[in-house]
Amino acid sequence: MSLALRRHTVLPGFGIALGFTLLYLSLIVLIPLSATFLKTFSLTWEAFWTAVTAPRVLASYRLTFGASFLAAGINAVFGLLVAWVLVRYRFPGKRIVDAFVDLPFALPTAVAGIALAAVYSTNGWIGSLFAPYGIKIAFTPLGVLVALTFIGLPFVVRTVQPVLEDLEPELEEAAATLGASRLQTFAKIVFPTLLPALLTGFALAFARAIGEYGSVIFIAGNLPMVSEITPLLIITKLEQYDYAGATALAVVMLLISFTLLLIINLLQWWARRRRAAP
Repeated sequence: MSLALRRHTVLPGFGIALGFTLLYLSLIVLIPLSATFLKTFSLTWEAFWTAVTAPRVLASYRLTFGASFLAAGINAVFGLLVAWVLVRYRFPGKRIVDAFVDLPFALPTAVAGIALAAVYSTNGWIGSLFAPYGIKIAFTPLGVLVALTFIGLPFVVRTVQPVLEDLEPELEEAAATLGASRLQTFAKIVFPTLLPALLTGFALAFARAIGEYGSVIFIAGNLPMVSEITPLLIITKLEQYDYAGATALAVVMLLISFTLLLIINLLQWWARRRRAAP
């Protein structure tokens, strides 16, 4: 009786919905990715290895993945701080600040890149403050880090914020009653609860940064071996009609990104399992 009832009450039309879901994912995700791999297979192994391990390509990998990982780490720290302030405190202009968090979502990437380049150049508002000390931000790898941090912040804030809002204040009050300090309460109660969401935000910011193009090319300087990101190198190969070489770089980025995201998802699973354990 319970089995029959379950069949009639859980997700009516599940077969049709699943079919449309698989069809949509195939058209949007699986088929384009498969085409990328098929185009790459037109290369011999030697040609593929030469294309993806050239010194200029390796330099772009180091900058792209290194800056993306560092930007995601910065956003994990300061995104948590921003979410904490927005949830735990009331202050004038709070809704405006909350709206500013979503600005990188709505702002066209090219506009963001031009604005960042203007502000962080040697004669810009912020860049001019660092110029006397010999620190150049725009048109350097540091400018790439700034752009990737800018576009990744909302992912961490919007992922952590709802979890923080649902966190019961009674837990913190109980810890304070038992004599725990603020640092102990945060480390033992608050942070373990936020860790899965924080890792999710980190993963989303990291994935977004790896594929970023529009906001980076205006502030990076795009110097080969110095400030050239891999997406720009892929575009360059496409402009040179080297489609197989471009798809080879895309496949490498896809595999590395998938591996890193898989590791982060395993860490999330471990954190949830540890939290659920008695």
